[in-house]
Amino acid sequence: MSMADVSIVVLVALFLATLVPRFNIGLAALPAAFLVGLAADRTADQVTAFFPGDFFVLLVGITALFAVAQINGTLDWLLDGVLRLVGGRALLVALVPFLIGAVLTAVGTLPAAATAIVAPIALGLAARYGIPPFIAAVLGITGIISGLLSPLAVFGTSANRLGDKMGLGLPGSAPVSFFLGGLLAGLVICAVCLVVGFRTGTMPRGRLTPVGEPDTEGTAAEEAVGDGTAGRTPQPVWGRYLTLGCLLAVVVLSVGFDINIGYLGLTAAVVQQLALRLEPNEIISRIPWNIVLLIGGLLTYVGLMQDLGAFTRISDLLRVDGSPMLSLLVLCYIAGVTSFAASSIAVFATTIPLVPAVVAEGASPVGAVLAVALASILVDINPLGITGGLILGAAKPEDRTPLFRQLLRCGLVSVVVGPALACFAFGWW
Repeated sequence: MSMADVSIVVLVALFLATLVPRFNIGLAALPAAFLVGLAADRTADQVTAFFPGDFFVLLVGITALFAVAQINGTLDWLLDGVLRLVGGRALLVALVPFLIGAVLTAVGTLPAAATAIVAPIALGLAARYGIPPFIAAVLGITGIISGLLSPLAVFGTSANRLGDKMGLGLPGSAPVSFFLGGLLAGLVICAVCLVVGFRTGTMPRGRLTPVGEPDTEGTAAEEAVGDGTAGRTPQPVWGRYLTLGCLLAVVVLSVGFDINIGYLGLTAAVVQQLALRLEPNEIISRIPWNIVLLIGGLLTYVGLMQDLGAFTRISDLLRVDGSPMLSLLVLCYIAGVTSFAASSIAVFATTIPLVPAVVAEGASPVGAVLAVALASILVDINPLGITGGLILGAAKPEDRTPLFRQLLRCGLVSVVVGPALACFAFGWW
């Protein structure tokens, strides 16, 4: 067995081990890279050279920027305004989680962080206005999916950078195509969910009124938008405008002038921390180091696999001669099935090196990347991952068991249907 084969077996073992309680693939990826590298006669320095420093700066910079926005109450302030705008209109109330999720991920919030914000809002609104928790949860998650491939989101930036790194020859319009593809997929799922809800009568119609006891009706929603500042020294109002200005500056400079968004985010976070006299440890503690470790470790391992020729080997095994769409379909199912129990961004990062072989057969580079990304994302609607856990954690105790079953059924269906839809709907883009 060649070292390329060994590295493939170890990668499969890492993903299977995520089913074992207390196993952390992020913690295990770097030691796995070191040991496989040692067996392949690679030095520690050579293995370390595969660590993705650019991704490290990107994740730390963006999450530090949004940590400041959460700490000084700017995010909660914006969400309060949105909730007041919609009043009691059934359709608009139901769409609030979708819109908030889409905006949060579109401007760069990590999916887990966005879910942590959206989940209590979605489930709080469901409890307050009598909306089925499952529909509220799905609308929130599809909103997050809708924004995930924007040019500022982690998935969107990863798709562009990995595509360039793999030499796919992505056109200049690729970032817009990725964003539109993700937005379209989210809107379609959202529309289907609402139509089914209204047709079956599970979704209330017209202008909604709060249900339940008056003193508890507002608890969930208030907690959803208020727990980020509870017990903290009030921040000056001008601080919110400073944060809004920093967010706007980061967007304009990164999109309009192609300046590194990770470094921009870090710079803006430090400027606000000094100007608002925020405790630096509070910002640092809000950076999702587990996600940083996960992506850094896996991409280091992926770099080693590429060096050993593993992806060439996998591509040869998966190739369906004369049919690039069938090859892409196989790739989408690999991404969808593994993403069901593992992190979708990690699965996407490890699957994308297989795309060049499919593109070489004749598949569209934009369509192939988009289909694999969506195949990884669409199965996030299940209760076994971080997303499902955050949703269940935000639900009322009496709603958790039926909600778990509904999310599990939805997740299993999405594993079967999602990759095929992603491939055939977007593979030709």
